[in-house]
Amino acid sequence: MGASGDMILGVLLDAGADRTALEPIENALDVEYSVETTVKNGISATQVRVLLTGDSERDESGEGEPDEDGDAPEHGHTHGDEHGDNSHEHSHDGHSHEHDDDTHGNHHEHTHNHGDDHDHPHDHQHAESAGPARTYREVIDLLESMGLDRDVEANAKAVFRILGEAEASVHDTDLDSTHFHEVGADDAIADVVGSCLLFADLDAERVVTTPLATGGGQVGMSHGTYPIPAPAVVEIATRADWSLSGGPVEAELLTPTGAAILAHFADGVETVPTLNIKKAGYGAGGHDFPEHPNVLRALAGESGDDGLIRDDITVLETNLDDTSPEVLGGLQDTLAGSGARDVSILPATMKKSRPGHLVKVITKPEDAERVARKLAEETGTLGVRATGASHRWIARREFETVTLEIGESEYDVTVKIASDESGSAYDVSAEFDDALAVAEEAGIAVREVMRRAEGATYENL
Repeated sequence: MGASGDMILGVLLDAGADRTALEPIENALDVEYSVETTVKNGISATQVRVLLTGDSERDESGEGEPDEDGDAPEHGHTHGDEHGDNSHEHSHDGHSHEHDDDTHGNHHEHTHNHGDDHDHPHDHQHAESAGPARTYREVIDLLESMGLDRDVEANAKAVFRILGEAEASVHDTDLDSTHFHEVGADDAIADVVGSCLLFADLDAERVVTTPLATGGGQVGMSHGTYPIPAPAVVEIATRADWSLSGGPVEAELLTPTGAAILAHFADGVETVPTLNIKKAGYGAGGHDFPEHPNVLRALAGESGDDGLIRDDITVLETNLDDTSPEVLGGLQDTLAGSGARDVSILPATMKKSRPGHLVKVITKPEDAERVARKLAEETGTLGVRATGASHRWIARREFETVTLEIGESEYDVTVKIASDESGSAYDVSAEFDDALAVAEEAGIAVREVMRRAEGATYENL
């Protein structure tokens, strides 16, 4: 139900992600991941803690000091270890994660064996809230300096943007100057970027989650005492695809970091989808509750669905009434370099009945700001708006080369095959440029080349 950054790390490792995928963070920050097996109410689970290995110091403000149980507040909230029964799910086409208190017998090798009641043999400290309190812009600059894979960096930036926008909204501040305090510290960065690295290692096609439990009661923050869920979590939930539910314990179950990670990666579902389970994993929190195992469960497997694939997008629009045909004609190429996935230009009637154009651009959410800037630079528009569309349903696309015999010669034509999530093909389309080149060389109609290429492909499906 609930989630925190460290529990997400644990459950992804237990579900099959490679421990070595976390090494880029250990190389970039003065932290190290302690990975151990623990038991929560009879359930074996993987517990991850972020430890200091260098000269990182705690925030001089004094915020985030560990409590008597060794956990630190996050934004003044209880840190991620303080979670109760966690029974939400993530499911992937290709991998699926669902979380509750079932048992499993999968164990992993561990780099450390640091228990809750043991000293650390390497003089490591827990890294909760260690390091400076960074602004949103400072966190982004740090991410860009880590040398991460492009997709991992983009995902990490997207998670921190969700966190930053939530904090800015709650406190009515500017995004770039918003201070993250605890979630800008080294351990929170390790939680977020580490989760992005492990999701990339699992290479899941889709992640879904059932409603997330927030817990109940109140939480102390630097600004006072607030009811659970905390304000930042509520703000993140308004932007997420999933829903919230209260309980089942009087404690904070869903932290801002955990909420932001799932807001970026997971779609919301009400029940566990049809799934051929290949692996189950459990991630543990640090605290124990009498009636509820403090674990997060993941189910990884292949989806039994046969629909199209959900793709998260942002649709940008702008109206133009004074842009030259040459510029409009070149937008497909100029915007593609900034991350645009598709560009459509439609005729429109503007103010004073002037003829104009409506430009619609599909892009990934993490590329939207860059594409909007490029669109403004290329067209001179005074404003670009984002529409309400948040996703589209797309086919799985594969390309094959078929060889056609025409006369005494052989010609290769590339063919695109569209299929649903189960791999069932429903459309075949020859690439026009290939077909045109063959038609001109062979001296036959391009439609005939396309017909033969598509027919040959259907025969081989």
